[in-house]
Amino acid sequence: MAGAANITSIDAIAAFRSALIVYLGKARPLLEELSTEIIRTRQWIEDDRRRFWENQMRLRFRKLEEARAELFNATLSKFQEATALQQMAVQKCDRAVRECESKLSVIRKWDRNLEPATAPLVKQAEQLQTYLAADLPKAIAHLENVIRAIESYADVLKPESPA
Repeated sequence: MAGAANITSIDAIAAFRSALIVYLGKARPLLEELSTEIIRTRQWIEDDRRRFWENQMRLRFRKLEEARAELFNATLSKFQEATALQQMAVQKCDRAVRECESKLSVIRKWDRNLEPATAPLVKQAEQLQTYLAADLPKAIAHLENVIRAIESYADVLKPESPA
C-alpha cells in the first residue's frame, strides 16, 4: 500500500496511558488533601485560635482587675513592700493583656486576609480537580481506543501466512 502508516510500536502509547493512570491515581488524593488542609486552616484561624485568645483575654483581664484591686488594698493599708509587689503584679498582668490584644489583632488580620490570599490558589486547584475528574479519564479512554484502532490496523496489514 502506498499510503500505509509506518507504525513500529504501540508500546509508547500504552506506556503513556499507564503513566496517565498512575498520575491520576496520585494527583486526586493530593488535591483532596490540599482542599482539606485549606479548610482545616481556615477553621483553625477563624474558630479555634480566635476562641482561644478571646478566652485568654477574659482570663487575663480578670487577673489584671484582681491585681489592681490588690494594689488598691495594699495602697490603702500603707504596706510599702506589698505595694511594690502588687505594682509588679499589675504590670505583669497588663503585659499579658497587651500580648493577648496583639495576638487577637494578628488573628483578625489573618481572618481578613486568608480568604483573598488563598482564593486564587483554591480556584486553580478546583479547576485541576475538575480536569482530573472529567477530562483525564476521557483522555485515558481515548488512548485505549487509539491503541485498539492501531492494533486493528496492524492486523489488517499483516500479510497472510501460507497454510
